[in-house]
Amino acid sequence: MELSELIKTCRTFRRFTQEPVPQEVIREALDNARLGSSGANLQPLYYYAVTKQETVRAMQPLVKWAKALPPELGTPKEGEQPTAFIVIVKKANAIAFADVDVGIAVHTIALSAWSHGIGSCIMGAINIPKIRELLSVPEEDQIRLVVALGRPAHTSTLVPLEEGRSTDYYLDEDRNYYVPKRAFEDVVHFA
Repeated sequence: MELSELIKTCRTFRRFTQEPVPQEVIREALDNARLGSSGANLQPLYYYAVTKQETVRAMQPLVKWAKALPPELGTPKEGEQPTAFIVIVKKANAIAFADVDVGIAVHTIALSAWSHGIGSCIMGAINIPKIRELLSVPEEDQIRLVVALGRPAHTSTLVPLEEGRSTDYYLDEDRNYYVPKRAFEDVVHFA
């Protein structure tokens, strides 16, 4: 898949088949994140790949889903939940610019996974103390984001943002997602 098509189709997914994510896909995504750009090349991030079934189960209640939707619509039910997670951690005393590294890494992980048909959901509404305890993350380090992974069980489609409408995503009757995006001309200015 070409890069532009990969970016256009790499959307957030919130319902998954229960097929495990292949270890080689997770390893490739993390290796790509490791090799990506880093401010001053300080490489202040490290990752926890949560793939063991019992740990994946323990992670499920520690993440919150789909702020724009009621929980009964946006939260995956039993049998729809992700089959793996990646936790992104920033080392203690990292420079402020390290949060840019977090953004680069999380997007790299999502795109890498999607190149193999594995969907993702980047999550910031997470129970940091419980995740820290579950994974034994050192107290001085900062858990920044969680990426839920799995083979998608729904579609997610880009649609033009209509004037006067919210940018909130929405669902159809089959619980497929629609993601409004601003027009190119509205966000890009050539000087």
